[in-house]
Amino acid sequence: MVVALKDWSYVKVAGILACILMLVPSANAVDALKTCTCLLKECRIELAKCLSNPSCAANIACLQTCNNRPDETECQIKCGDLFENKVVDEFNECAVSRKKCVPTKSDVGDFPVPNPDVIVKSFNIADFDGKWFITSGLNPTFDTFDCQLHEFHIESNKLIGNLSWRINTPDAGFLTRTAVQRFVQDPSNPGIFYNHDNEYLNYQDDWFILSSKIENRADDYIFVYYRGRNDAWDGYGGAFVYTRSAVLPESIIPELEKAAKNVGRDFRQFIKTNNSCGPEPSLVERIEKKVEEGEETIVREVEELEEEVEKVGKTELNLFQKLTEGLKILQEDEENILRSLSKEEMEILDGLKMEAAEVEKLFGGSLPIRKLR
Repeated sequence: MVVALKDWSYVKVAGILACILMLVPSANAVDALKTCTCLLKECRIELAKCLSNPSCAANIACLQTCNNRPDETECQIKCGDLFENKVVDEFNECAVSRKKCVPTKSDVGDFPVPNPDVIVKSFNIADFDGKWFITSGLNPTFDTFDCQLHEFHIESNKLIGNLSWRINTPDAGFLTRTAVQRFVQDPSNPGIFYNHDNEYLNYQDDWFILSSKIENRADDYIFVYYRGRNDAWDGYGGAFVYTRSAVLPESIIPELEKAAKNVGRDFRQFIKTNNSCGPEPSLVERIEKKVEEGEETIVREVEELEEEVEKVGKTELNLFQKLTEGLKILQEDEENILRSLSKEEMEILDGLKMEAAEVEKLFGGSLPIRKLR
């Protein structure tokens, strides 16, 4: 599809589609509309480019499945893992960093800076040199991917890491991701490494080495606790274990348990990673797996429906009564939301009225949105 970026009517329609996806009946609907207003005013070109790019458009659609979930931020990050590309990066840079249409998630203190007493007192930066596997991780959002092989070298007194890992896809396949990160060792605290001054989302990570053993043996390890921030999220963090072996050696677990306890973590809650790095399953195997999962989902949904029907019978509340009450609540929510909107936001809302058929006609098969709902 050719995108006429200078044609405001096209950009407006693109913005309409994005905002239709964003606006859901929730307590955050006003905030969603404010974000939508900002995108239409400040990031029109990036938004249009995103919606004309299948991966970026799928990313937006995926994000909508995260709304109001307890793990909303983590869900959004997983969407980014699956649909990452340069167009997504450009959209995020405008929406999150440059124009700040999306508010930063505040630090809630889940990953505080550790007490200096629990950080190793000495560490030779050269000990990082070579290949390391992450064989155990704390945070499923960042630390427990399959096939995490990180190769380090020293360059101009900086630690350079060439990182690779796999993202499992919904069809039982995987995507291989890579990144390069640069760390500076704290001259006063050798057990602390800083990865700052990054352009993308202005992210910065601080690594704290809790324990390590470097003896040129198979059970060598480095235990890292980290915390970080970026324009989208302040205070994310986690912990992981680097080993030379692709599988976590049992012999080092007592040391890891002690070090984890020093930062208030239970090493039994850590997750061992899969570094077998096998080939991707064949298309036939992936299809069979999805069919099996689909059948299991259908059975589960039927059972849930039967349970719901039984509950309705017990409470003598029929389906029509539920629908009536639900519509009444939605109407009240809509009235409350509309009363809280400014004149400018009302004008934006009026512009969001677009028939689904028009959207379908405009974008054709280029947006894989329906498949993700």
